Amino acid sequence: MTSKEKVLEYLESNKESYISGEAIATNLGLSRNAIWKAINELRKAGYSIDAVSNKGYKLADDNDILSAAGIVSYLDNSLKKIYQSEPEMIRIYDNATSTNRLAKEAAIAGAEHGTVILAKEQTAGRGRKDHSFYSPEGGLYMSILLKPEHLSTLEPDAITTLTGNAVCDAIETLVGICPRIKPINDLFIDDKKICGILTEAGTEFETGDVQWIVVGIGINFDSDISAFPTEIKKTATSLFAPGKNTITKNQLAAAIINKIVVI
Repeated sequence: MTSKEKVLEYLESNKESYISGEAIATNLGLSRNAIWKAINELRKAGYSIDAVSNKGYKLADDNDILSAAGIVSYLDNSLKKIYQSEPEMIRIYDNATSTNRLAKEAAIAGAEHGTVILAKEQTAGRGRKDHSFYSPEGGLYMSILLKPEHLSTLEPDAITTLTGNAVCDAIETLVGICPRIKPINDLFIDDKKICGILTEAGTEFETGDVQWIVVGIGINFDSDISAFPTEIKKTATSLFAPGKNTITKNQLAAAIINKIVVI
């Protein structure tokens, strides 16, 4: 993990208070100069960091940039240690064809159970039966790689339902809104779709044994529904209006990972 990533994770974990550069340096085992450089690099990357004399640094409340460090800061302690030691287990893209496609490629290449692929937008997002899934900026698009030895069932519908329940629970815990699952892969709020789930698997040809499973989750987070294609915006809604989110995408992604990934 780079100094910039360490500082970001530390600031994400201490968002409620100002932390002095000296305290950050001491806790992270870095020099004050390294902290100063990391803060400047984060600002150049788009992070808004407040700095107050005699108080220190603090991430501004309006930051909502997807980052591995940001997600890790909200993970349960048991998972946090694993993802901190294996930085390749969280991969974030500004733009991806499909997070499920990238997750399947990662699975074939031998990626670990719990590897997460996220994108700020998708150009070829897919739903069930090869339907397209509109995935503009403003959504949370993530795919999680699961290995059979960590699962209690390999029944496809059961895994999709478990994933849907995990997303519902995460949203209810963080936002106080409980979506409804429309069997078996769509989540609705007030009869409008907020999330789609796609479960895919890889099997061994000769035995038919399941080698890996990928669960893809697409959530309208603070999406501009008015800009959606006409046929979609009639039936879609978003968790938040654009710019009105009370939580971050990092928080929601971490809450979902906490509920799905068992190691």
